[in-house]
Amino acid sequence: MRTFHLPDMSCGHCVAAITEALKAVDPEVKLEFQREARTVQVGSAAEDARLVEALTEAGYPPKLV
Repeated sequence: MRTFHLPDMSCGHCVAAITEALKAVDPEVKLEFQREARTVQVGSAAEDARLVEALTEAGYPPKLV
């Protein structure tokens, strides 16, 4: 699992958009959100660069924790 800090994530809509973006990259992705901390743990075979690209395109540029 990799943890990304998503400073712009603040609500359920954000979680849904992030989930959709990452499932487009890897339909088997495992996600664990911590909305208060603005982080998501990602379990995926996809490369970090592709996950970062998908998050950025969805409007949630991450910082790797």
